Amino acid sequence: MGLDQYAYAVDKDNNKTEICYWRKHPNLQGWMENLWETKGRPNAHEDNINEFNCVPVELTKEDLDSLEQALESNSLPETAGFFFGSDSDDSYRQQDVEFIQAARNALDNGQTVVYDSWW
Repeated sequence: MGLDQYAYAVDKDNNKTEICYWRKHPNLQGWMENLWETKGRPNAHEDNINEFNCVPVELTKEDLDSLEQALESNSLPETAGFFFGSDSDDSYRQQDVEFIQAARNALDNGQTVVYDSWW
């Protein structure tokens, strides 16, 4: 058990292609949860609207720019959870950069980019 995180691209026919997978990257999870909250908690579960678990969040170009800035300034929020593991920013840095590029490419190709997680 633990925190599993996914990013995928969705084309116009609703086909999904995974563009990144993380295992126990809690600070990214915290950043995405903050983003979800600023977007008004879209797709929240009716039975627990405060829980950010199995909740897809659509990412825009501006969201990716903000994430890139957070990575460059080492300002992903410290995040903890029972299943989250410990801070792993440094070990995931290259993967995060590659994800941002892949997500931008997907957006440029007319796809939607979505982040989701499960713990």
